[in-house]
Amino acid sequence: MSLTADQALWAKRFRWISLIEGISFLVLLFIAMPLKYVFEMPLAVTYVGWAHGLLFIIYIYMVFPTASKLKWNFSRTFFALLASILPFGPFIFDRNLKKSQHVEF
Repeated sequence: MSLTADQALWAKRFRWISLIEGISFLVLLFIAMPLKYVFEMPLAVTYVGWAHGLLFIIYIYMVFPTASKLKWNFSRTFFALLASILPFGPFIFDRNLKKSQHVEF
């Protein structure tokens, strides 16, 4: 599928926020949570959790206009939403998006 310039811009924006949100989720799960529960450093979860929450909201907010611009069907939109709550989900969805719509950074 060939994308117009506007569609490519939306896809790139979505990919960036998706990757940043995915990284923040992994940092929360694999760095901040162990710091809180193993090393008794609760501020790690406070700050990383806040940042991840903000990025999660931006990600969810971006799914719907991106789906509209790129003409995603219901299942692709659903999987974009599902990817946001699974560890490594945004990376898998991004790889799928990159293959199917030939979107590069």
